[in-house]
Amino acid sequence: MQTHSATVLHLRGAAGMDAIYRKISWRLLPLLMLCYAVACLDRINLGYAQRQMQDSLSFGDPVYAWGAALFFIGYCLFELPANLLLEKAGARKTLLWLMLGWGLASAAAAFVRTPAMFYLLRFVLGALEAGFFPGAILYLTWWYPAPRRARVFAVFASAALLANVAAAPLCDATLRYLHGDGGLQGWQWLLLTQGLPAVLLGAIAWLYLDNRPDDARWLSPFEQLMVEQNLERDEALLQAGAPAHHAAPDDAAPPSDAAVIVALLRDRALCLLAAANLLLTGASYALASWAPALVQRWSEASHMQPGLLAALPNLAGVIGMIAIGYDSDRRRERRGHFLACMVLAAGGLALAIAANDGLAWSLAGLALASLGIASAAPLLVAIVTDLLSRRRAAAGIALVVSCGMLGGAFGPALGARTQAWGGNAAMLAVLIAMYLAAGAILLLALRLSPRHGGPDARHGRTDKMARN
Repeated sequence: MQTHSATVLHLRGAAGMDAIYRKISWRLLPLLMLCYAVACLDRINLGYAQRQMQDSLSFGDPVYAWGAALFFIGYCLFELPANLLLEKAGARKTLLWLMLGWGLASAAAAFVRTPAMFYLLRFVLGALEAGFFPGAILYLTWWYPAPRRARVFAVFASAALLANVAAAPLCDATLRYLHGDGGLQGWQWLLLTQGLPAVLLGAIAWLYLDNRPDDARWLSPFEQLMVEQNLERDEALLQAGAPAHHAAPDDAAPPSDAAVIVALLRDRALCLLAAANLLLTGASYALASWAPALVQRWSEASHMQPGLLAALPNLAGVIGMIAIGYDSDRRRERRGHFLACMVLAAGGLALAIAANDGLAWSLAGLALASLGIASAAPLLVAIVTDLLSRRRAAAGIALVVSCGMLGGAFGPALGARTQAWGGNAAMLAVLIAMYLAAGAILLLALRLSPRHGGPDARHGRTDKMARN
């Protein structure tokens, strides 16, 4: 069977494999991206609804601050259990129940009357959304081998930036034009219209997605064989590059979930990657929370709309992250690309500081920073998946991503504190330091990793990533 598979793969060639993976991408990515965009809208629409909610419910700013904190707490607590559930129950069932739950929780927030009810729904929303992003990443590793993952993760993650671009006009139109219809206020329509689509998408995902390539009837048996052969080759190379204490005998029973989690927490490389993600995500949330105010200040002397200007950095990020993801896969290199992205992010923010509120150069600096930041996140996730075996992938991905969400919890508060202390320049300087520190920590993590983080690694050798 192995000789036949190798012969078939040789006859098919790289172009044929590209065609198979294009077929898979067109099947999986559009729906997953749409689901992710809806999840992102559920997180950020509260900021647009806040003013009308305050007028209607007399909630003070501390209520919204606690609601945001409880969302992140729920997200961090339930990310790991949700990913372990997805691994055991499959993507179809897990995504169905998660999306049904978060869609109903988001829509139910349209009828809150007390802070306690608001806190409960924000916690539930965070707990249910927690499983989607790491679960989607895990799901994609069941279809794509390591040398193709950076581009796939980048395309999938671009949905978050596109959702940010669409959020302002979509939310503003809902608040303005639906206010008073059916006896509901604009903020209630906003939460309903952006929450209930998750329910429909969850049902579509259950009907449309397949758990693994072997279940996909839209792939021919030959195509299923090629995909599975690529994934098995990946796993064999990873096991060959693992140190002796990581390798298990062929007849050994698989370790329990608790044993896998304990082993991951003892893995210095993975813990450092989690720390790098914490800094990267924390700085990114801080910048995202202050970018609209910065753009508003820079645009005061111009006649352009701040909303249009604020969309430009996100669009630059979409283009950059996909292009850099493709280049990372093409060169089979991760580390150098990530470090370049961190330098680009720091350099862009430094340019914004040097521009001294000048619109053109400040916006150019923010666009360069957004390009680097957006491109770095899929690369870091790809590095994490390159280092994890199938048995460790669900827990490992969830642990690293949950640390990133902790960064999202403290990042905006850190930005606000430094901005109050030293102004915009001080805040941007702190973010520059965080991005450069994330790059340094990732470099150290890959030096400690037995596989060095690259898809070409072998035991006892330095892979292409390490050489570069």
